[in-house]
Amino acid sequence: MRGSSGALWLFLALRTVFGGMELRWCTTSDPEQQKCSDMSKAFQEAGIQPSLLCVQGTSADHCIQLITAQEADAITLDGGAIYEAGKEHGLKPVVGEVYDQEVGTSYYAVAVVKRSSHITINTLKGVKSCHTGINRTVGWNVPVGYLVESGRLSVMGCDVLKAVSDYFGGSCVPGAGETSYSESLCRLCRGDTSGEGVCDKSPLERYYDYSGAFRCLAEGAGDVAFVKHSTVLENTDGKTLPSWDQELLSQDFELLCRDGSRADVTEWRQCHLARVPAHAVVVRADTDGGLIFRLLNEGQRLFSHEGSSFQMFSSEAYGQKNLLFKDSTSELVPIATQTYEAWLGHEYLHAMKGLLCDPNRLPHYLRWCVLSTPEIQKCGDMAVAFSRQRLKPEIQCVSAESPKHCMERIQAGHIDAVTLRGEDVYTAGKTYGLVPAAGEQYAPEDRSNSYFVVAVVRRDSSHAFTLDELRGKRSCHPGFGSPAGWDIPVGALIQRGFIWPQDCDILTAVSEFFNASCVPVNNPVNYPPSLCALCVGDERGRNKCVGNSQERYYGYSGAFRCLAENAGDVAFVRHTTVFDNTNGHSSEPWAADLKSEDYELLCPNGARAEVSQFAACNLAQIPSHAVMVRPDTNIFTVFGLLDKAQDLFGDDHNTNGFKMFDSSNYHGQDLLFKDATVRAVPAGEKTTYRDWLGPDYVAALEGMLSQQCSGAAAAAPGRPLLLLLLPPALAAGLLRPAP
Repeated sequence: MRGSSGALWLFLALRTVFGGMELRWCTTSDPEQQKCSDMSKAFQEAGIQPSLLCVQGTSADHCIQLITAQEADAITLDGGAIYEAGKEHGLKPVVGEVYDQEVGTSYYAVAVVKRSSHITINTLKGVKSCHTGINRTVGWNVPVGYLVESGRLSVMGCDVLKAVSDYFGGSCVPGAGETSYSESLCRLCRGDTSGEGVCDKSPLERYYDYSGAFRCLAEGAGDVAFVKHSTVLENTDGKTLPSWDQELLSQDFELLCRDGSRADVTEWRQCHLARVPAHAVVVRADTDGGLIFRLLNEGQRLFSHEGSSFQMFSSEAYGQKNLLFKDSTSELVPIATQTYEAWLGHEYLHAMKGLLCDPNRLPHYLRWCVLSTPEIQKCGDMAVAFSRQRLKPEIQCVSAESPKHCMERIQAGHIDAVTLRGEDVYTAGKTYGLVPAAGEQYAPEDRSNSYFVVAVVRRDSSHAFTLDELRGKRSCHPGFGSPAGWDIPVGALIQRGFIWPQDCDILTAVSEFFNASCVPVNNPVNYPPSLCALCVGDERGRNKCVGNSQERYYGYSGAFRCLAENAGDVAFVRHTTVFDNTNGHSSEPWAADLKSEDYELLCPNGARAEVSQFAACNLAQIPSHAVMVRPDTNIFTVFGLLDKAQDLFGDDHNTNGFKMFDSSNYHGQDLLFKDATVRAVPAGEKTTYRDWLGPDYVAALEGMLSQQCSGAAAAAPGRPLLLLLLPPALAAGLLRPAP
């Protein structure tokens, strides 16, 4: 034992922190209270000060409340409880447990499959799953939280158990026998050799705990096991228990990685679901963590080795496991950055965010913003249809005057959600702090839920030019205000410094930048003639430059035709436009002999690329529409509702009497959702407006918005961005087309 002067100093220091009496440790059971009492006695006999007092609570949550109320001072918690204690009560972790010198104060949650299977993290729906136990960290909290947070698993009404039981094709989740979904969640469990203890959260269930969940996979009961990084190696290559009746080899198993790939079981540092933080001692924010560590360090120096009168890191004498500290703890270490976020790490934080959904905090209604009479009618029918199917939360329809008015009312807490297009998503996020909860998907095979804006040119080695050499060229655009044909390319040219509008007059600036153009428009007022110079009108030469299909160069195919017929040098279109009109894919006579290899793309880096390389060579990716909500809204419950609803009402051929993605019955278009939507999709990792929109799209929008046109903007709330940048008289005469 160290000199009495060190113990005296520690006593005086802690006396200041804890009012001079004792450190009150909170316990959660009778065996833990007994161990705490024995530790207190051992510390006292060794002269470790101040004395430990053991305060018994009923649960970890109760102890957190006692510490917050200053009726206790410290407790050791696992990751989930540390999250709750830090987020809701302001407690901080100050001392961490170390289990294994190789990984330090953490371990890794992994998903294991047989090497012979073809399962990936993206194909888990419908497979049979093996879990260490209900609410266990690596066997339940991390995998379920990760699947929810990444959007692979949707949860309606915070009913996580139902969501998991619907997602997997049967499971063994020891401890789930008391729930309403035991038939599914306990389907793979076997109990002991005599069939007793089926689905018990105890060793009676042979598939309980890390080894048990792996055994569930190894014996073929399940297809995937959620365990910790060391489990496979601890139960294979000569370490398999005789009772398993088989010798297992680690090389016969693989890990599922978050990017959809698979890896060897030794690659857990790179291929895991989350790094799981070790358990940690938490205290109030005003407590000096360094002093707590010095107290416990005195204890572990004397009572953590064999032969000592008291064993800090063993619970064997009390007939339980992991009392006060985990039994696998090798030492306690001080925590430098004493915040729950830093200790838990972003992977675990994300998983917990997906899991922690309190049904008691779920609002009874989700108030949806509607902008027109037809939209009110469709929303009302949607609310009734959802209610009849008992979908939660119920929908309430609240009208507003404009998208901006919706944003204001959502920010103020009067409305909860609205579907917005890209430029409004930008405003909602940047100005009103809203975040995406879900989005729209427009093609079944399209995982990006978006399209690319490209600049197409003819392949011409003798007169090749780059994106930086567009000044003086002839340009073809689908129409004024078209996102891919006008907003993005013009915004990008402004952002790159090639176009400098004077007094916010973008139309004049564009007309002076290009030698001639075709930019079809409706009801032009003071429209620069050069923006119609390349247009050809209909077959008789009438309706030249009108913003509809009577102008042969109108729309994406029309702009490409303008290029193909050599009227223009560059066409700004979608990435699919070239493929739609070449190689025999179009029945139009003008496109009959066109070949995609005769065209190239202009890249922002000054290069040219094949038209098939649009993902790497484009002006921007146009995002799909997004459902925007306040940041304190549980986005997983919003998507959970929409996902369950689209299973019933998403298909145009459904027989349930309502169609989510069809507005034809309401004499309107794109009401609540775009009619082109095939599915609602989760926000996933795109948790901010910038993530959703992408850097190129944001840069193009900010290029447009960099023009100081506050007068026009103030006069026209909710108008398309580029119209805000035009003089009011000119903007008033322009109607936005729809290509």
